[in-house]
Amino acid sequence: MACTSMMPNSNVNNHKFPTHASPRPWSGRVNVNTKSETLLAKRLVVASAVAPPIVATKVGKTMSKLARVWREVQGSSNWKGLVEPLDPLLRQEIIRYGDFVTACYKAFDLNPASKRYLNCKYGKKSMLSEVGLGDSGYEVTRYIYATPDINIPIQNDQCCGRWIGYIAVSSEEETRRLGRRDILVTFRGTVTNPEWVANFMSSLTPARLDPHNPRPDVKVEAGFLTLYTSDESTSCKFGLGSCREQLLSEVSRLLNKYKGEEMSITLAGHSMGSSLALLLAYDIAELGLNRNNDSNQETPITVFSFAGPRVGNSGFKQRCEELGVKVMRVVNVNDPITKLPGVVFNDQNFRVLGGRYEFPWIYSCYAHVGVELALDFFKMQNPSCVHDLETYLNLLRCPKGLQIRKEGTDLLKKARELILSGAQNIDTLPWKNAASTMMSLVQSQRMFS
Repeated sequence: MACTSMMPNSNVNNHKFPTHASPRPWSGRVNVNTKSETLLAKRLVVASAVAPPIVATKVGKTMSKLARVWREVQGSSNWKGLVEPLDPLLRQEIIRYGDFVTACYKAFDLNPASKRYLNCKYGKKSMLSEVGLGDSGYEVTRYIYATPDINIPIQNDQCCGRWIGYIAVSSEEETRRLGRRDILVTFRGTVTNPEWVANFMSSLTPARLDPHNPRPDVKVEAGFLTLYTSDESTSCKFGLGSCREQLLSEVSRLLNKYKGEEMSITLAGHSMGSSLALLLAYDIAELGLNRNNDSNQETPITVFSFAGPRVGNSGFKQRCEELGVKVMRVVNVNDPITKLPGVVFNDQNFRVLGGRYEFPWIYSCYAHVGVELALDFFKMQNPSCVHDLETYLNLLRCPKGLQIRKEGTDLLKKARELILSGAQNIDTLPWKNAASTMMSLVQSQRMFS
């Protein structure tokens, strides 16, 4: 497997966490590696390749440190100094939350003959144990179902709500280990036909989630919004409430139950699931559900996004930053889904011209939110691996197990160069085949993710 790792050095001893928890100004995208630092990048890659993996004998020491610096790990300072190089404690937490997202896929029933088809295979009390996370220290409190506002019945079932994730809370022992009570919400990516169609609705629409202040300049992708807000009240007599209603109700209940404790709200998702996670994070913060009026304190909200597409426009991004929503975007630079929607109309493209021209329609451009942790991997024989969650996590777990390669991994750029140059003097067949597969992936993932 020809993969590229841009993972940095994981030296525990040389890293010092910031001593304060107040947010610092954030300048924008943070990459694990950049083209302008080729020599340094090569050193970081080599260092990552030989870095020892986390072993059981170090867990106790690492976790006691987590309880002391959890706010920094959750992004209170926008992960300043923790991404370049990637801090091993942050790496461990990213993997841990990624495993919770993987649980959604493992527990999702894809057997058409099963009575639980397109729902969770297990009950709430046993689900984490069934998928291998019995020792995670979390208890599932509620399952979440989503219903796109599109009538595509499955198995002659007029109700199209499907299991999309779960809410869990840390146990007493885990809370002591983490240094706070953690309310966790995880989302899977797209599987069902209605979700595919909903995700294909690539247009911006005002979010209008706060009834007291609609904020028309805050816009999000229409397909993600319909998955988040639609319910089954018109199609089913005993239909589900919207995904949003389920989420806000349970998160509010847990916040009230553990009121007075130090808490965190952590949202994690893959692909489309990361979009729902970010919408929920914005919704909670905009409504002020994480604010304690008695103590005038806020429960921090953090999103761990894996292979996530853009969710909203520049107004949405600015509002999330104003509200203090922290987002860690784990992306593969070769994953086309992370560049959708808004391949052309996005804040990165128009930021180049922003210094000379004013664009009255800047709020019509898509924008990513948060700090980016950029990985770099690609497999010629299977280009679809660029979007696979397990591949993301495996690279984070054991970068030395992958073949390190610095050149020739940007397939879309390579394909464009081949077209422009004619590429008459090189063997282009492998690249043409891979490019064709990649373009098919882009088209399918616009519906599947």
